[in-house]
This record gives sequence, structure tokens and C-alpha cells, in this order.
Amino acid sequence: MIKNFRVVTYSCYLSMLFLGISGALIGAAAKSIGLSPYQIGIMIAAQNLGFIVSVMITGALADTHSKPKILAIGSLILGIAFLVFYSIGTFWLNLIIMFAIGAGIGAYEGVTDALLLDIHDERQNYYINVNHFFVTLGSIIIAVYLTFLSLNWRNAVIQSGVIVLVLAVIFIFMRVRRRDIEHAPYLDRLRILTRDRVVIVLFLATFLAVGVEAGTVGILTSFLTELRDFTSFSAQFALIVFLIGMAIGRLLVGYFSGVDQIANTLLILFGASVFIYGALYFLSVGQASYVFILLAGLSMSAIVPLLLTLAGVLYPAMSGTVLGAVKVALPLGGIVLPFLMSMITRQASFQAALAIFPLAFLLGFVVLFLSVRDVSIPVVKEAV
Repeated sequence: MIKNFRVVTYSCYLSMLFLGISGALIGAAAKSIGLSPYQIGIMIAAQNLGFIVSVMITGALADTHSKPKILAIGSLILGIAFLVFYSIGTFWLNLIIMFAIGAGIGAYEGVTDALLLDIHDERQNYYINVNHFFVTLGSIIIAVYLTFLSLNWRNAVIQSGVIVLVLAVIFIFMRVRRRDIEHAPYLDRLRILTRDRVVIVLFLATFLAVGVEAGTVGILTSFLTELRDFTSFSAQFALIVFLIGMAIGRLLVGYFSGVDQIANTLLILFGASVFIYGALYFLSVGQASYVFILLAGLSMSAIVPLLLTLAGVLYPAMSGTVLGAVKVALPLGGIVLPFLMSMITRQASFQAALAIFPLAFLLGFVVLFLSVRDVSIPVVKEAV
């Protein structure tokens, strides 16, 4: 049996690396497969649907069942889905496989943070930030793959599937301590959450932050080539700079920010992002844009991990359920804000639509300032 905390921690990190890679799988493979824009949209929708269903179910189960066992099931689903993805060219069959990929990474998103909160009594914020650093690292791997390398995406996916199946075996033999807490029935927990103002605010703030992140990743290269006269290569390199900024920021904020400082750190990051994203998208500064791009990655990097950490430590008796509920905002934010941008672009202009980004951070700052700036972190006793 595996009880070593380092093995548990690193297994969570590896899981989130594959979450980051999976999230960009269609972008890496669509051209080689020959998918149309319509088919790409349907594929992404299927993955997001699988993610939403899975993160809600696994988050709730994480409060009452073995977290490693849930992760083992998620890894089996994801590993098998990787191995068979587009082994047959039928679109609708692969649509089901993409739903399964979403379900597999949904299990990772729904459980790994809660597991890290269980096994680490101190510096919980650091471990959650590093966990989400590996999501960004997975995205960087895909971005570098697309920009600089010409590798066979199918072989890479098969290799990833094999590694994920090995990860499933590790989770099967993993044993961890559980918090000594009595858990209310799921419906009672969910009823409490839907009436809790802080949970609703955390959901909204996560929704806004993820929407800006997904929107920036999706439109940054187009913005730079169309409105700032960057070359295609320079714009793609700028995206990598943004992702590197996010990766560095998650490590730095996680290391230097304590759990008792989360609320204030969030307010600083949301407030700073209002000005940074306003400058990035509305000031024409030529090559100096790289500075604002790096700062944009740094300022928004730790927002989502900090929000999730705050949700978990504020509700230790049902951290899995709370995290599962808040994390539903991840795919929703990644869909709704970019869609709203496209509507504004169609009715007004691309430049006008970019105002959504600083305005989203401003709204997030206001709701957090009014709701969580004075929250107190409860102390939870542990049982081995």
C-alpha cells in the first residue's frame, strides 16, 4: 500500500498535468484530424459536459468515499479514452470518447484539491497553487508543441494514455488519512451551499476569472496580429509568455501567501488585473506589450487556485462538495464570457469586446470586497 505523502502529492500534480494537456487536445489535433469549426465546437461542448457532470459527482463523493479510489476510476476512464481517441474515424463515436475525456479530467479537478487539503495541515495554499501550476504546464506543453515542434499527435496521446493508466494503478494502491468529521447527506449539503452567500460569491469570482483566462488564451494571438500588427510567430510566442507568467505567478503566490492572507491577496490580484488588462488591450505600446502580457499572466495566475483554496478551508466538513460546486464555474466561465465577447464583436467591434476583461476583474473585486475580506479560517482537527 502507498501511504507516502510525497507520492500522493506528486500523483495529484501529474493528474493535473494531464488535465492541462487534455483541455488543449482538440486544438492540437483538430487540423490533423480534419475537423471543421462546427465539429470542433461540438467536441469542446462534449468535453465540457463530461467535465461538469464528473466534477459535481466526484466532488460530492470525495466527502464520503476514498479519494484515491475515485481518482483511480477517473484515471482508468481517461487512460482508455486517450488510447481509443480517433483510432476509428467516426465523428459521433469520438464525440462520446471526448465526453469520457471530460469525465476523466473532471474527476481530477473534483478530487485532487480536496485530497491535498486532507493530507497537508500547513501551507495548503502553496500545494493548491502548485497543483494548478501543473495545469498551466500542460497547456504550455501543448502551446510549445504547436509552435515549435512537428510531432505525431496520435502517438503522443497513446503515450499519455499509458502513463495515465499507470497512474490509475498507483491510486488503486494508495491509502490516505481522512478528516475526523461527520458529513451531512448530500442533498442537505447542497441545500446549504445554494443559500450561502460566500459560496455564491466564490462561484461568481471563479466564473469571471476563468472566463478572462479562457478568453485571453483564445483571442490573444488574434488580438496581437489584427490590432497590434504582430507576426503570427510573435503572437504565438506572446501566448507562451502569458502562460509562463501564469506558471511563475502560481508558484510565487503559493509560496509567499499564507492561508490567512488569501482574501487580501485575492483583492490585490483582482484590483491589479483591472489596470493591467486595461493597459494590455487599450494601450498601443508595440513590443512593450510583452511586458503587459507577462504581467497579465502573473496577476491572474493564482486567482482560481486561491478561490478554490478558500472554498476548501472555509468548509472543511464538506470540502469536496463545495469545491465540486464552485468548480462547475470553470467550464461555464470558459464558455459564457468568450461567447459574450463574440456577440459584442459581431454587434460592435473586436476592440469594444475586449472591455469585458477589465470589467470582469472589477466586478470580481467588488463582490469579493463586500463578501469575503473579513472571513475567518476555521481550524480542523485531523485523524490518522
